[in-house]
Amino acid sequence: MSERMMTKLPLSKLLRVARFIDRISLWSGKATAWLIFPLVLGLTYEVISRYVFKAPTIWAYDVAYMLYGSLFMLGAAFTLYQKGHIRTDIFYDRWSFKRQGRVDAFLYLFFFFPGMIFFFIAGLDEAIHSWSLLERSEVGAWRPPIYPFKTVIPLTALLLLIQGVSEFLKSIYAAVKGEWP
Repeated sequence: MSERMMTKLPLSKLLRVARFIDRISLWSGKATAWLIFPLVLGLTYEVISRYVFKAPTIWAYDVAYMLYGSLFMLGAAFTLYQKGHIRTDIFYDRWSFKRQGRVDAFLYLFFFFPGMIFFFIAGLDEAIHSWSLLERSEVGAWRPPIYPFKTVIPLTALLLLIQGVSEFLKSIYAAVKGEWP
């Protein structure tokens, strides 16, 4: 996108869209954080049951990995919003804001979005297949259902795609204005 074309964009509208998307990521991050309570309760119950009453559970491992995996995955869009993902700053910090914005916009457009779209399509295909079989885990002794857990994959990709749009719009703003919103 040329700089002339970018300056004709209504930047205030781009920022309003970005802010709306940011609120979605903020909300999803806060909602996801609540998964920590059943995770801690389940693990606490397992530790007390195992070491105090000498009666380990058959479900604690499965519940823990599903809750922790969901917490980790569903928190990714919130982490992107918070700028918490790994970035190599050795060169980036020395660049002007305009250059940072151009590089970020390019990377989102040609690497992030294609990767997330693939992640979404592959995850959705896997989740649909899992739901059609009402798939159950082969790892745990009680064979819990894992189709809800597999639904987390495309949901995560969707949330990341949505937040990626916000980050892309903010990158365009920085590329044009020379400042980050």
